[in-house]
Amino acid sequence: MRVAMVSEHASPLATLGGVDAGGQNVHVAALATALAKRGTDVTVYTRRDDPSLPSRVSMAPRLVVEHVDAGPAEPIPKDDIYPYVGQLANGLRRAWATRRPDVVHAHFWMSGLASLAATQPAASTRTASTRRRQPAGGAQRHRRRDPGHAPSSGHRARDRRRPVT
Repeated sequence: MRVAMVSEHASPLATLGGVDAGGQNVHVAALATALAKRGTDVTVYTRRDDPSLPSRVSMAPRLVVEHVDAGPAEPIPKDDIYPYVGQLANGLRRAWATRRPDVVHAHFWMSGLASLAATQPAASTRTASTRRRQPAGGAQRHRRRDPGHAPSSGHRARDRRRPVT
């Protein structure tokens, strides 16, 4: 099976600790590596953020990272990538024309948009779309105050019981 993982701003090859390099980079790398260890051919597609990056990098057996040209080949804050989603979709479409994946898994909503757009002309590619609500700034601040906090299914119910001031 061939899995395409699309992660527009979180390359599994990124040096951790940069402005937009952290948890999602680690998650993408761990998930891709785990799938590859189980015998799945995985290609992680991420936006090229340095002109010297090779087109394809072998990260592990059965695991390749492919850099897609979308916008300038320089670091861009993830909140400023949206104007380049169409270019990312075109790059994915070109890549998938020769190496069509069996499954496309997108990380973050902009990767999802690019993935859906890239699959439109390829009628035989099955696309499943799932969406996870990204935490709003307030939720992220709450977790920073309490690193052990993981919102549960009752999290919203607790919030609704609080008086509005």
